[in-house]
Formats: sequence, C-alpha cells, structure tokens
Amino acid sequence: MAVVMSMHWAGVTPEQYDSVRDAVDWEEVPAAGGHVHVAWFDARGLHVTDVWESEQAFQAFFAERLAPAVEKAGIAGAPETSFSPLHRRFVAPGVSGAQ
Repeated sequence: MAVVMSMHWAGVTPEQYDSVRDAVDWEEVPAAGGHVHVAWFDARGLHVTDVWESEQAFQAFFAERLAPAVEKAGIAGAPETSFSPLHRRFVAPGVSGAQ
C-alpha cells in the first residue's frame, strides 16, 4: 500500500539539501519505490512530503543511499518523520519532471 511520508529536519539549509541531492542523484537515478518528492524550507528547516510504494521502500532508500550523503554533508540530528496510508493521488495534466 502506498504511503505519504512527511518529514521535518530542523536546521537543514537549502545548501545542505542541494549537496545531498547532488550526491544521491535521485532525480537521475530514482529511488526504488519512490513516486513523488516535494521539499521546502522555512525558519525551522527542511520540510519534505513524499509518496512511496511502502514505508519499507523509504527506509531502504534512507539507509542505503541517503544516510551516507547526509553524513558527508555534515547534517546533524535526525528528522521527525511520519507515514500515513495514501488515500488518493492526483497529478495535473502536463506536470512532470524535476524543477
């Protein structure tokens, strides 16, 4: 069953996020089981909302690909992460790719 993953990682900067994104290269080599990823920042740090085929798919991606890049980028602490069953997903016509 697909899940929505919500994450808040206090103190993470856009520069750190971009460094991790470049190292992991998830836009060119997508994560197995990853469907949608959106990220934004506010005064509290990084926020992410993803859709995954399962919580296990996200956990595998985090352990195998994301965690090593996070450590290399010097990101401290751990994110607050929650998972909820996906009820419905809609993607507007003409929307695709990374931006």
